[in-house]
Amino acid sequence: MYKLILAFAALLAFSACQTEADKLPFLGERIITKRTDGSIDSVPPTIRDFSFINQEGQTISQKDVAGKVYIADFFFTSCPTICPKVKKQMRRVYQQFENQDDFVILSHSIDTKHDTVARLAWYAEKLKIKAPRWHLLTGDKGKIYAIAYDYLLSALEDSTAAGGFDHSGAITLIDRNRNIRGLYDGLDEKKIDQMMIDIAKLLKEK
Repeated sequence: MYKLILAFAALLAFSACQTEADKLPFLGERIITKRTDGSIDSVPPTIRDFSFINQEGQTISQKDVAGKVYIADFFFTSCPTICPKVKKQMRRVYQQFENQDDFVILSHSIDTKHDTVARLAWYAEKLKIKAPRWHLLTGDKGKIYAIAYDYLLSALEDSTAAGGFDHSGAITLIDRNRNIRGLYDGLDEKKIDQMMIDIAKLLKEK
C-alpha cells in the first residue's frame, strides 16, 4: 500500500510538472517593481488602454477584451502583398473559434486615412466575418502605431514599401490579463495551426 501511495504521489507530481511545462511563456520586457519590504519583483508587460472604431462604427476598447483571450495584427485594406495571405490564415482561426464568446480578433488598419468605417465594412463583408468576434479597427493614426509597439509588431509609413506602408505579417496572442503569450508568422500555415492550439490552452487557463 505504501508503495502504491508513493507511486500515486509521483504521478501527481509528474502531472503537475507537465501542466506547468505546457504553459505558454510571457513575452516582452518585464517591468521591475519594488515591494513594500524592499525586495525586487518583476511582472510581464500589459497592453495599454485603447479606444478605436470598428467596421460597424462601434467604439472598441480594452473593456471589450477584458477577461478574454484575443489575437491582434496590423494591416490595410489596399495592401498588395502579405495582408490578403495573412487574412486567409486568420479566417481559419475565426472559423475555429467563431462561437467562442471569450475569444476576439483585433485587426488594426495602419492606413487610417483611406480605411474608413465604410471601407472596413466592405472588407469585413469580403472576408465574410462579423463583429463581435472579429473587429477591423481604425482611429487615431498615432495611437494605432503606438500600440503596435505594445504588441511587439511593426507598423509605419514607408514610401519605398509596396502600398506605402511597412508592417509585420505577424500575429500576437494575448491572454485574459492583456499579457503577450505568443507571436506567430501569419504567412505560415503550420504556425497558425500552433497558434490555434495555444489559443485553446489560454482559454482553459485560469
